[in-house]
This record gives sequence, C-alpha cells and structure tokens, in this order.
Amino acid sequence: MNITKEQEEKFKKLDIGSCCEFALLIPSSYEDLRISDELQTHAMQLIDATVESVYRAPNSLQITFFAHNFGHLITGVLFRPKPYMMHQFKVGERDYYYGMVECKGGLCSISMPKKVTNIGAITPKYKSVLRSDIMLRLMQSCLTKENLISEGIKEEIARELLHVHFPAQKVPNLRDLEPKTIKALKYTELFSYMKQLSNKRRYFKALTSTCNDYEKWAESLPFRLTNEQIKSIEEIKADFSKEVSARRMIVGDVGSGKTMVILASAFMMLPNRSVLMAPTTILANQLYEEAKKFLPMMKIALVTNRTKAINLDAYDFIIGTHALLYRELPCAFLVMVDEQHRFGTAQRNLLEKLVSSGELRPHFLQFSATPIPRTQAMIETAHIDVSLITTTPFKKDITSRVIHKSDFKDLLTHIKNEIASDNQILLVYPLVEQSELLGYQSIDEARGFWENNFNNVYVTHGKDKEKEEVLQEFDKKGAILIATTVVEVGISLSKLSTVVIVGAERLGLSTLHQLRGRVSRRGLKGYCFLYTNQSSSERLDRFTQTASGFDIANLDLKFRKGGDLLKGHNQSGSQFRWIDLAEDEEIVKCVKMDLSKRS
Repeated sequence: MNITKEQEEKFKKLDIGSCCEFALLIPSSYEDLRISDELQTHAMQLIDATVESVYRAPNSLQITFFAHNFGHLITGVLFRPKPYMMHQFKVGERDYYYGMVECKGGLCSISMPKKVTNIGAITPKYKSVLRSDIMLRLMQSCLTKENLISEGIKEEIARELLHVHFPAQKVPNLRDLEPKTIKALKYTELFSYMKQLSNKRRYFKALTSTCNDYEKWAESLPFRLTNEQIKSIEEIKADFSKEVSARRMIVGDVGSGKTMVILASAFMMLPNRSVLMAPTTILANQLYEEAKKFLPMMKIALVTNRTKAINLDAYDFIIGTHALLYRELPCAFLVMVDEQHRFGTAQRNLLEKLVSSGELRPHFLQFSATPIPRTQAMIETAHIDVSLITTTPFKKDITSRVIHKSDFKDLLTHIKNEIASDNQILLVYPLVEQSELLGYQSIDEARGFWENNFNNVYVTHGKDKEKEEVLQEFDKKGAILIATTVVEVGISLSKLSTVVIVGAERLGLSTLHQLRGRVSRRGLKGYCFLYTNQSSSERLDRFTQTASGFDIANLDLKFRKGGDLLKGHNQSGSQFRWIDLAEDEEIVKCVKMDLSKRS
C-alpha cells in the first residue's frame, strides 16, 4: 500500500498499520445527503429550502423554511445555538439543510438543522481520534480496492468492505448488518491478525538437524502410546530433521500423556543434551522420576533450589524448575518448557539463550495442559506450530454433580466412605481468609470443622511457602487436603478420588476442568462436586455433562464470548470484535488456506 508520510502519521494516531485494519474501523453512522421529495418522519433528512423568517428566542433560534422538495413550509429549531450557527440562516437565501425531521398534527419541523455542501452522497461518519472531516478524507484517499487487494484481501471481500464505508444505493443498518458483510469483516479481521502473527515468526538455524528413531523405545514401554501421542511425536521428529530450530506447542488435555511425548523428544535428541523446565518442584520431581523409569539409557539430572552445585556437562537430560535460570548451563540441543503458561515470555526466552551457541538455537518445545479451542489452535499456528492431544490413554470414570447446602449431609457420608476405602479428598475453597463480600466460607473459617471431624487433614494455599512439602506429605499420609486453586495444575495424587469445589460458579470452566483432572489419575472411580449457592446455573450443568477439555474450552468461549487473543495475551488485552472463536472455524480455515497460498 502506497501512503504518504502525512497519512502514515494519521495511521499511527489510529493505532493501525495496514489498509485491512483501516477497513475494520467501520462508520458509526451515515448522513444520507441525497435529495428526496418523500417526507420521512422521525428521520435525518436533507431539505432544499429557502429561509422565510428567523426568530431569536432566549435559548433557541427558530427558522421558518420553505422546503422545495416537499412543496410546503417546515419549522426549524436550534437549541442553545452557537454564534457561528446564527450566520447560516439568512432570510431569502436558498440552500441545503440537514437535520431530524418530525411531523405531528400536520405540522412538520426539523431540529438542529445544519447547512451542508456534500450533496448527492451517503456520507459515512466515524468516531475516532481524528477530526471527522480529516478521517473521511483519509478513508476516501486510502481505502481503495487496489490497496486492499495489494495486502492480500480477495476482490469480493474488498468490494463488501467498501460497500460498508461508501454505500451507493442504500444506507446500511449498522445494528443489523447483512450476513455477507459480517463475514467480510470477520475474514478481514482474522486475515490481518494472522498475517501479523506470521510476520512475527522468526526462524533460527538449529544446533542439529538429526534425530533418533523412537519406535524401538516405544515398543519397550509397558503400555502402548495413543495414536495422538504418536502423531505429536512424529510431528516433532519431522521438526528435528529440519535445519531451522523447531518452535512447537503441544497442547494436551489433563492426563493425555504429554509426559511420554516429552520423554520421546529427549530420546530422539540423543546423543545430544536436552533441558526441561517445569513450574514447581513437585512437577519437576514427578517428571524426573518418570524419566528415570522410562529412559534408563540416559544420565538424568534434577535441578531445584535445593540442588547442590553439580557438573551438568555430564548429563544427557537436565530437568529442573526456574532454578535452571540461575545456573551456568551447558549447551543443549533441545529446550522444553512444561506448563508453559506458568512462565513469562522473558523466562522462556532466557532459558533458550542460556543454552544456545552463538547464532545457532536449540529446538524449542512448549507443553500446555490447558486445552484451547481448535479455532484458536489453528490461529496460533501462524507463528508457532501446534500439536493437539485430545484423547487420553485410559478413559477416566468421573461423576460430576452440582450440589447445594441441602446436599451437605450426603456429601459428608460420601467423604467418610471414600476415606474408609483409603482414598483421598480435595476441598477447594475460594479464599484463604474471611470475606464478607463472598458468601462462602474461607479456608480459615472452614478448616476447624474438618480438623475436628476427620484425621489427617492438610491445609495449603498459594502464599504458603511450605506448600510443596505439604502436598508431598499429604500424598503419603493424608485423608483430606484443603486448598485454594494452587492445586489446579501439575500435581499427581494417585489416591485422590474426590474434589469438592466451593463457589464453583466463580471459576472459569477450564479451571474447573483442571481441578477435576486432579482425581482419577490412576483409573480410580472419581467424583467432582461443584458446590454453589446459585439455585441454577446452565454453565455448571453443561460442565457436568462434558468430559473433554477441548469441548470445555469451546463451552468456556461460548459463555465468556471470545476472551482475548490479540497481541498475544490470553487473559487480557484487546478482544476480537467480529470473529467468534466458538463459531467461526470455517472462516479460520479459509484464512489459513489463503495465507498459505501467499507464502
């Protein structure tokens, strides 16, 4: 797109960088400045009129017009007129005036009439940081079919966008746009976003482009990998064989077996070194134990805040927490980050730089247990490759129910029966300390009841510095764990059969699904009780009927209406205005296909 320096400055003021983004700033209203001899009541209309008389009242200016296009008199009124308005109405002068026309009892009036010159057109009006006349001129000069097509927009989409800004025959109804117009706006919004994402993607030369076959290792496992685990491993294997360093995110549901994909990746990288960063000591320990069990051929190190100084050069696979960022690390050919959303971008980038060698970069894999909608995954692939693991190695048997105060007696009976069967219970409370605003007990208020009525009750929360030790001890000895959502991600408690979530309506469905995923980790019969003071909740009812995390993610979208994806933030920032991630999968596919043709 060819624009002048002056126009570029105006684009910066509007916080846009392309004609596509400019086209999405649709009018807030229109002025229909075409002359008509058909009087429309309670509508903005143009009159071709001669001023018959002008009367100044204390707070208004009253004008009598003869409207030539209607063939009769019409009264005009200006409330609290500014001085410059007075000079627009001179008796005997014929001109064009625009205002709101009303007719009552055979008398017609036009309120707040203004003299206009741009006759014969439907003129768009914009709400923006630019003055309305400047914005209009900018639209007229920059928003052209040629500019849109030059940015990759298809001709039929460009035509539809121009129709919104410069309608020829009919004024568009902005409150109820036609389906083809909405589709064009959705397409353009997504095209612009994904094009920006793909431009952000950076390619680095990889430290290595060779890798081992994993098949014999997979055959040695005491279980069979699922088809989706194998598909993800194959995609990673293909990445490792390229000369550019891999950038892939592997998204799997709770219990989908991402750990085996991590271990397969480390195995394929042999004899070269791999590094894995996990968000908590407990999770790092779990991964370390799994790696020792299934990768006996590798020398594996665990690095946490408590690890003494060791020579890491001697190890094939280094697993650790963010403590890795404060160690001198040897060069690694593969960097992996588990529960990637728990680390900031700066932390992930720092780990990669710590183990890089000059301009050469390690392959980089991120793992997430928070399922995302398929549409979002398809969008994300514009700047990073994405693998989805939607199935689990074994079917979890978890009964989910919404419960209320009247169900508490039955809940107590259930808890006693589960403890008698040597199973464990998790109680999730919304707050640590009392709050009059919430309407639910906090941990501090509730713990006395449970500690007085049950043995082996453990308590932890986000501010508890000993939480990891508490969780480890509970795993071995506990009956009931009282916690906040600190247990949402990562921990694996093999005997946990029941989770009770207090004030469940306050949490997002994805968080509820993560908490539910803590139970039935080893095939136990599981139970998830959603305790709420609400008499009914369609959202919670739908959750209890849905088991797949990816379906939950779509449900969450429908109830939250889209969330935020723009500019790379998932919980804050701008929202898509037109695209609905829960509904518009076909448009996403179409944009992806069109962008791939351009690359």
